[in-house]
Amino acid sequence: MANRQGRHELKYFINYADVLELRSRLPIVAKPDPNAIDGKGYRIKSLYFDNYMDKVLREKIDGVNNREKFRLRLYNNDTSFIRLEKKSKKNGICFKESVAITEDECRRLLEGDYALLKEKDNPLCLELYTKMYYQQLRPKNIVDYMREAYIYPLGNVRVTLDYDIRTSQNANDFLTAEPVPIPISGIYILEVKYDSFLPEIIRGIVSLSSRNSSAFSKYAATRII
Repeated sequence: MANRQGRHELKYFINYADVLELRSRLPIVAKPDPNAIDGKGYRIKSLYFDNYMDKVLREKIDGVNNREKFRLRLYNNDTSFIRLEKKSKKNGICFKESVAITEDECRRLLEGDYALLKEKDNPLCLELYTKMYYQQLRPKNIVDYMREAYIYPLGNVRVTLDYDIRTSQNANDFLTAEPVPIPISGIYILEVKYDSFLPEIIRGIVSLSSRNSSAFSKYAATRII
């Protein structure tokens, strides 16, 4: 699955008071993500790939215009639904490709059996295999966090609040149900994603004019911290 059109993404550092305010304002016009558990959001765990020279991290810090990152992702520790994803950014527009992999395939990948990517007969898997060979990409860092998401149909808008961010450099923690061990305290992130335009009603609710957009990356933040 690929998002060929690309989307705009805006990211903002916010505080807990902002979270409380947005929780009260967003439901007025936007619908909560139906995947939320008991209306309280859901947990995301991602395992990012990088190499011994920290290529992905350095490109992010240096603000390289055309950059990409690969990750494994699951939700609410449900290992029956794991995605391999490639997220790229070109001229400020974000693109995402993904393919499903099984828990067994994921485990084999974590154990170093990278050849399985060739067996998948999938372009994204083959691309990762090639870059693991030539760029020495390897599973590097886990980022785990809680997400609350709201959807607005015009502009295909998705507004998310991310918090309780945790990290680990032990790739084997990815498939365990135990909490990721290292908390990154005091970080709250507002993300606004949309296609070609952002409706004024959403812009007003999240008060974008009063906030400074950031090139924040949870992967970079957890690596640096």
